[in-house]
Formats: sequence, structure tokens, C-alpha cells
Amino acid sequence: MDAQTKNQSSKLKQGITGPLLYLFILGDVLGAGIYALVGEVAGEVGGAIWVPLLVALGLAMLTAASYAELVTKYPKAGGAAVFAERAFKKPWLSFIVGFCMLAAGVTSAAGLSLAFAGDYLKPFLDVPTIPAAIVFLILLALLNARGIKESVRANVIMTVIEVSGLILVIVVVGMLVAQGGGEPARVMEFREGVSPGMAVLGASLLAYYSFVGFEVSANVAEEVVNVRKVYPRALFGALLTAGAVYVLIGLASSVALSTDELAGSSGPLLDVVAATGVGVPEWLFGLIALIAVANGALLTMIMSSRLAFGMAEQGLLPQMFGRVLPRRRTPWVAIVVTTAVAMALTLTGGLATLAQTVVLLLLFVFISTNVAVLVLRKDKVEHDHFRVPKILPYAALASCLILLTQQGAEIWLRAGILLVVGIVLYLLTKLGSNKRPAPARLDP
Repeated sequence: MDAQTKNQSSKLKQGITGPLLYLFILGDVLGAGIYALVGEVAGEVGGAIWVPLLVALGLAMLTAASYAELVTKYPKAGGAAVFAERAFKKPWLSFIVGFCMLAAGVTSAAGLSLAFAGDYLKPFLDVPTIPAAIVFLILLALLNARGIKESVRANVIMTVIEVSGLILVIVVVGMLVAQGGGEPARVMEFREGVSPGMAVLGASLLAYYSFVGFEVSANVAEEVVNVRKVYPRALFGALLTAGAVYVLIGLASSVALSTDELAGSSGPLLDVVAATGVGVPEWLFGLIALIAVANGALLTMIMSSRLAFGMAEQGLLPQMFGRVLPRRRTPWVAIVVTTAVAMALTLTGGLATLAQTVVLLLLFVFISTNVAVLVLRKDKVEHDHFRVPKILPYAALASCLILLTQQGAEIWLRAGILLVVGIVLYLLTKLGSNKRPAPARLDP
């Protein structure tokens, strides 16, 4: 039985077509990051915001190429954990890789729920942040449990809205420039007192967060129709689309506002729109930002639940995580547990700290995946699949190591604590499996 046949006989329902997968990935990449991080990037690099955004796109594309090869070669839910198991044959290492991905997913969802329930929500509904974040996560869980098709259809609507918001920024700044306003020369200015190379490197780490999310798609591989042909086109198409939009947003932001104005803003794109004088209502752009955050959180929770399901199928988590609703065929136990963990994480830190922790955890995952694609070159499969030049995984590994050097000690400590929790969970899982009675052996 080849991988595609296995994919078709999966317990999960194949309901994601090529266009839906493209919008799934695009919606996850075009999340809340760009709405909040433009100012932070400007503070690091100066007016040339588009440069680190372009660099971050290139770095993301390197690792995405490894994902394209492995997903089309082994289209199973579980993503990086499945790749690590096949490549290294070490269950504990596969568990740690999967746990890093899982921890990054629920941490990201916790941060996004806080963003949704904070300043974005208050103009519409002034309620305490933590209770609102928990209710928000519950609503996402209900949509997730209803079905993958319903979830990605909701993603289509939200993706169109959030992309429209970014296009709105680009258009109104274009109108400003056409009328002789703005400062186009700022797009070539770098931060004073720092070499352009170091400024771009530091800003690229922040910009990289805006591109993470493409890896989420590996965890719905079993639910993609004709995954071998559809996945590479959807993956690279979504990343290139996001990159083009981000570069234009970087250019527009620098033209409309000075570096100091951008760096000091908690809602930089809202300030950019206001600076054009076009008269877009603040509530309208705020609503678009809310939808962008909700979309990112929904897709992250879909990934987390499917990853937990896939790890259970591989024997890396208790079998109960593999249970699915009889009619909906969605992994309900995994959805409940990942949602509960995300709720708990909303109590442990702010959005900025949670976001930086996500990036560090994902870099560990990306390193494992880039090594796995090289190791698994000797593993031949019967079906055709996407294949990348051998130099690209090596380049991707180098990029991940460079980005690791830019992380602060506090973030390393936080990620280390999460990894210790993962190791403890693995030991408990193995202890539980060892205590189960062995099945009765039948003599021939």
C-alpha cells in the first residue's frame, strides 16, 4: 500500500482541496504578527523595513522546501514528529520534536487569545482580558470539533478580510504618495549607530515570526485531497503571496510614518492608515485586526489538535488522543486537551514573551526537519514526490542556527522549562505503557 492509498484510507476525512489549502497556509502566515510587528522591525532596522522582511521570506522558504519534500513523501498527520521518527528511529527524539511543535502551537494560541481579548476587543466590548480569552478559546474549540471543512471554510472568509485590511493600508499610502505626501526616501534608510548588516539580522528575527505558520499545514496532510500534487504549489504560493504583501506593507509604513513614530506605536498599521488622512474609521480597521488574530488562533488550534492526534497514532502520546467523533471524524480528545492547555498558558505571560518563545521552539523543530530530509534521502518510496536540491536543507540549517543566536537568555529559560515538562510527560507515557499487560500470545 503506497502513501497516497494510506492517505485515502485514513481515519480522518479528506476535505481540503488545493485552493482551501492555499488559503489555509496564507491565513496562518498572514496572522496577527504583521499587524503588531511592523513598529518593532522599524525600531531594529530603521526605515528599510522591507529588507528584513525579504530576508525572513528567503529563510522561511528554505525550510518550507524541506517540508514540501517530506509531506509529499509521507502524507500523515503529525508533521515534524513523524519525520523525526522515520529519520532517527528514536521515539524519545520524535516525542521532543512533536512536543516542541505542540508547545509552540498552544503557546501561540494563548498569546493570540490575549491579543484578541485585549486592546483589539475593548472598543467593541470592554470585559476582563483573561475571561474573554478563555471564552474565545472555547469558541475556537467548538468550531474545530465541528469539522475540518467547516474550519477551513471559516478560514477562507477570515483570510479574505485580513488580506483586504493589508491591501487597504497599501492603497491608502499609495494615494498619499500620488498626492505628493509621505517620505519615500525613508525606505532606504538604516538605523543610525548600527551596521546595516547587524540591523537587518536583528530585525529579521522579528520578521521571521510573521512568516511562521507554514509548518502548520504539515499536520493536516492526511486531510488534503491529492496531497502530492497540491501541497508544494499551495505552500510556496502562499509564502510568496505573504512575502509580497509584507514587503509592500513595509514600504508603505516607512513612507507614511517616521521610524520613531512606528517604533513607539502599539498599533502601527492603524497609525499608518490615520497618517494618510483618507478617513478610514478606526473601528473598521480594528475589526479587521480582530479577525486577523482570530484566524491565526483558529488555524493554530487546528494544527495543535491534529499534531496530538498524529503523535497518538505513532504511540508517542496516550491512545485516547487518537479518538475521533463518530460522525464528524474530528479528534475530539486532542481538541479538548490542547484547548485546556492554551487556557492555562494565558495566565503565564504577555503576548511578546509568548511570541518569542514560539519562535525559539519552532527553530528546534525546523532544525530536526531539515536534518530529517537529508537522512531520509536513502529511504525510497514507490510514489512520486516533491524533491529539493540537497544544498537547500543545509542552507536552511545554517539559517536556523543563525536565528538561534539572536534569542535572549529569558526566552531560552522559558523554552527550557517547557522542554523539561515535555520530557517528564514522555517518561510518564512510557511508564504507563510498560504497566499495561501484554496481549495474550496464541500458539500456532
